[in-house]
Amino acid sequence: MRLGMPEIIVIALVVLLLFGGKKIPELMKGLGKGVKSFKDGVNGVENPKQEEKTDNKEEK
Repeated sequence: MRLGMPEIIVIALVVLLLFGGKKIPELMKGLGKGVKSFKDGVNGVENPKQEEKTDNKEEK
């Protein structure tokens, strides 16, 4: 089952009607953070800031 251009346009219009134009960027930002967090979790990185601190200590 493939999605063609008309189906994608209909889906986009429905999302726009449901959430409004101002809410969509916030939703996408949250989605991006969730995907990044998931990728970090899969790679075994629990706290990137803590990992950067340990890398800096090893360099000195």
